Amino acid sequence: MSNKRELYIGLMSGTSIDGIDAALVEFKGGGCQLLAQHLQPMPALLTAQLHQLCRPHNDEITALATIEQPLAQAFALACQQLLAKTPYTANDVTAIGSHGQTIRHHPEHGFTLQIGDANILAALTNIDTVADFRRKDMALGGQGAPLVPAFHQAVFQHQTINRAIVNIGGLANITYLPNLAQDKTVTGYDTGPGNTLLDAWFSAKSSSDKSYDKDGQWAKTGVIIQPLLNLLLQHEYFALIPPKSTGRELFNLAWLQPYLASDLYTDHYNDADVQRTLTRFTAVSIANEVMELDLDNSDNVSINTEVYICGGGAANPLLMADLTELLPNSPVMTTAEIGIDPDWVEAIAFAWLAKQHMHKQPGNLPAVTGASRTAILGAFYPAG
Repeated sequence: MSNKRELYIGLMSGTSIDGIDAALVEFKGGGCQLLAQHLQPMPALLTAQLHQLCRPHNDEITALATIEQPLAQAFALACQQLLAKTPYTANDVTAIGSHGQTIRHHPEHGFTLQIGDANILAALTNIDTVADFRRKDMALGGQGAPLVPAFHQAVFQHQTINRAIVNIGGLANITYLPNLAQDKTVTGYDTGPGNTLLDAWFSAKSSSDKSYDKDGQWAKTGVIIQPLLNLLLQHEYFALIPPKSTGRELFNLAWLQPYLASDLYTDHYNDADVQRTLTRFTAVSIANEVMELDLDNSDNVSINTEVYICGGGAANPLLMADLTELLPNSPVMTTAEIGIDPDWVEAIAFAWLAKQHMHKQPGNLPAVTGASRTAILGAFYPAG
């Protein structure tokens, strides 16, 4: 490594596929500083193609072939637009950490696929790139997810306060950070659905031209269908013992439809009621895990863990209100309260993972993913 400043770009495109988060981050003295950020809207056609590719259908390889290059070009444009907001150039950046776009995640088969050719990205930006972070963990028997808990531990763990960091993107994941004085293991896993069902139902049933229920406004007009909520919460995923991870291969509209065809969804309810119920479903599935981890990490005595939310769900007042109601003994805030804007935590995390790779340091937590050991994650794609 050279003595130049440690600047990295982190790229994240989540399951909503509505845009690319690009963050320019400086790492110094064990800490990190967000220098600039940019949200690059995903082209509408590419979004539609990616959503289609995420659903099993015929001739998927041909479909992938038509998407891979324009997606990598979109990632490169996001980096270029990010740097254009700053006094920095490509020469100042040590590396890009690119999550890519998840198309399939089947940990039960040891398989995951994130696309967005890092060779193209490195060539177009003239910046060394690290990508394909998940498969090394899977090669060691892990779930390949979630990967952000290692970053959460590095930047958010407190000396005397227990914290839970909950990322609510398309899916939701939790990192439980016991305080350093306890000398206990960090825990993390996917809790289940985040915004994916909310966005899908809103897009299918709302008359709005938006792709999501802004501020939970539509859901607020509905009521919770309690019998439906109870049935959704009986899904076997919630009873699995971590390590565990999931994806929208499981939680999607096709999965939801049989529940709506049952007697629990009748003419008494409307589409806004379903939206309200799905919001509560996300909140309850998260709150249940916070309470479970709180007990597991404190010898069955609740200790009022601080809960910090990041990801798109942090901007949904209704979801945040539900979490606050469901966790009366735990302060519920966003990660802005501890120094990082909730919209940019994941992008910064992949900048950090790139830094770990470049320094030949581990990027996974075996207690979280189930891997047999720590490992340097990602593959290196040189600009030259």
